[in-house]
Amino acid sequence: MKSRYGKRIAAAALAACMAVSLASCGNKIQINDGTFRPVDEAELAFPLKEKATLTGMISYPANTESEPNKRTIFKRLQEQTNVEIDWTAIQSDQWGDKISLNMSDPNKLTDFIFSADFTDSNLLKYAEYGAIIPLEQYIDAYMPNLRTVFEKYPEYRMMCTDVNGHIWSLPWIEQLGSEKTAIQSVGNMSFINKKWLDFLNLKVPETVEEFENVLTAFRDHASELQKEFGIDGSIIPMSCIVNNGNEDLGILINGFGEGYGDVDKDVNSGRHIAVTDDQKVICCATQEGYKEGIQWLHKLYEEKLIDPEAFTQEWSTYVSKGKSGRYGVCFSWDVGNIDNLKDWVPLPVLTADTRNLTPENGSFTGGFFRGRCVVTSVAENPALVCAWVDQMYAPMQSPQNNWGTYGEDDDFDIFEMGKNADGEDMLKHAPLGDASPVEVREAEAVGGPLAVLDEYYDVYVTCPDDAKYRLDWIKEYYTPDMHSKYVYPNIFMSRDDTEKFSNLQADIHKEIKAKKADWIMNGFTDADWDKYLEKLEAYGLSEYLELFQKYLDSYNASIANLE
Repeated sequence: MKSRYGKRIAAAALAACMAVSLASCGNKIQINDGTFRPVDEAELAFPLKEKATLTGMISYPANTESEPNKRTIFKRLQEQTNVEIDWTAIQSDQWGDKISLNMSDPNKLTDFIFSADFTDSNLLKYAEYGAIIPLEQYIDAYMPNLRTVFEKYPEYRMMCTDVNGHIWSLPWIEQLGSEKTAIQSVGNMSFINKKWLDFLNLKVPETVEEFENVLTAFRDHASELQKEFGIDGSIIPMSCIVNNGNEDLGILINGFGEGYGDVDKDVNSGRHIAVTDDQKVICCATQEGYKEGIQWLHKLYEEKLIDPEAFTQEWSTYVSKGKSGRYGVCFSWDVGNIDNLKDWVPLPVLTADTRNLTPENGSFTGGFFRGRCVVTSVAENPALVCAWVDQMYAPMQSPQNNWGTYGEDDDFDIFEMGKNADGEDMLKHAPLGDASPVEVREAEAVGGPLAVLDEYYDVYVTCPDDAKYRLDWIKEYYTPDMHSKYVYPNIFMSRDDTEKFSNLQADIHKEIKAKKADWIMNGFTDADWDKYLEKLEAYGLSEYLELFQKYLDSYNASIANLE
């Protein structure tokens, strides 16, 4: 209770501070209290008859162009709209610290924050302080591109709307596949070294017993593998980074018990929940199948089949060993990050008690981030701000903002302008040769709010090669074994419930992570398991699940009303 009151006092103090600061600025900054400010639509017809200037805040990756207006994408947008943006640009690795300071100082606020990346807690806090304004009326009146996305997929509008009916931010949406074939449905893919399997005359395993036998063969034939493939360093049957999102090994235990596994285990914000077929929210990490799966992983560790550094190594170490060709099995979003594509294949879902892969929560609506862009209370003409930002949601513009563009002055472009089957302009992914796709994207893309919809592919843009083969993997290796009917959706809690959730999750997530790592290394007893369940309950697990259930029920009722 004391902590909650303390936070409310701090919030009130900051709101008062902002009010005083804004009042003291005279005519320099005009406060927008959130009241809708309509304008004549003719005034927003692009290109504007007279040049206008807006202010924005944006982040940029280190070692890339720091002046946004020198980027081709923004140069073209200025020509198309006759709107110039006076940017405050902050390097990405400094963004978190600087944006929080800027948001609390009215003198540093800009009309909009292009790459805000605000959490739900951030959004609701800044809304309460009066630092940002509600956008739902501006979307309906002056944002036809985003409005079209919302009309096609009304669930996105619902996911952007708070419990009071307000939309405080403009989203980032990226669809690649849909439902159980969405590229986000599986994060930490498991991959197996097909070159090693072929050399040892082994088949790709399908069950946990077969998998264990393969790892044992990798261990027992280490010297032969080293000699055959010229490997410098010890053979590691299986490596991962325990409790580290896509590099975790948790996908292996989906087949134990009821088959839920624990896919919702992000390194910092894991919720460890799943939705049953009768629409009940459960904690994956308290199920009997999870217990059996961790016991099995401990057995593998005892048999020296798991990298002993898996609990402590950083990404750079993990990749370095992978690039040295030392792994038999590894985990990542894409095995190309760890070794190469030609020598590896995805490891199928392993059968234990059952054969099932629970899709990632939120994945059925594709990539979605609610808090990408906000309009602040210093914006004198929020209608113009929203109309300009709406250009980012145009079908030909969103792919460029997301990945990169064409017609650059340097040697590499993400796209070249081509034609689709109907002879209309289409962005075609260009060959990059030896250039790193990530580096080219960072050099050209601008991020921010956007929407790339599944139906855009082969109409406005081609599918990226690295996305295409990953989608093919999912369809072949994983979708057939996704038997769960539901995933937990991207819901927007109230501020009080967001705070309650955050407080509950902190202890629950920490305890689950700690015990998982400890038990894989050292094993555990039934008594240890019972104490673990008691501790999670003491941390408020039942209340935590009730909170999720409340919002799931509300979401389902809202979806039913849309149908």
